[in-house]
Amino acid sequence: MQIIPVHIEKEIDSSDNLSDLLLDAMSLEEGDIVVVAQKIISKNEGQKISLSSVKPSLLAEGIASQYKKDPRIVELILSETKRIIRMNNGIIIVETNHGFVCANAGVDESNIKEGYATLLPTDSDASAQNMRNTIKESIRKNVAVLISDTFGRPFRIGQTNCAIGISGLDPLLDYEGTLDSFKKILRVTKIAVSDELCAAAELMMEKTANCPFVIIRGYSFDFKDSSIRKIVRPENEDLFR
Repeated sequence: MQIIPVHIEKEIDSSDNLSDLLLDAMSLEEGDIVVVAQKIISKNEGQKISLSSVKPSLLAEGIASQYKKDPRIVELILSETKRIIRMNNGIIIVETNHGFVCANAGVDESNIKEGYATLLPTDSDASAQNMRNTIKESIRKNVAVLISDTFGRPFRIGQTNCAIGISGLDPLLDYEGTLDSFKKILRVTKIAVSDELCAAAELMMEKTANCPFVIIRGYSFDFKDSSIRKIVRPENEDLFR
């Protein structure tokens, strides 16, 4: 299996065609997996917000005062939030409008000019599907597309990249009902392959390498229509909601 970085030097904005940028920089093969950084999807889809346009609510002002945060950022977090799960030591853990449980609802000020923040794409599955369709129309090759973002983990220190959007690939590899090497039936083993592929891609993307795309080549999978919803744990099984 190969993990191939694709470097793009220009600053991405809403006028860019992301598929064209990728295809101009890299020749794709049938069965490749394209991992795309969430940040460039957000910039391209107009999810870049000028903080000067944000008017904080009284709730945002109160939370910001308590945790020494910018009230405009808190207001953006609240606007992207279905509900607040926990607030502690300046960290706001929420359930986003998409159903993700993460810090700050994905609102981010990194890798963007001062005075701006990015929000998560409104529908990352659709973003992945659109890119996949455009690539197939352009070069007549079928690829899978993953939209990748950095999430913290409740049981571990440090962040890893996870999939927040998917097209052409089942996010889970389900071993339930198969036999292990001792002929025991596996009951609950499901591997989050979409997240593992995004984490592997992050080793090439890094954070300052101008590498918004990574191609994973040689990983064996079956093309399948799916959704990132399949990997979001239902609330009745979630110990943190």
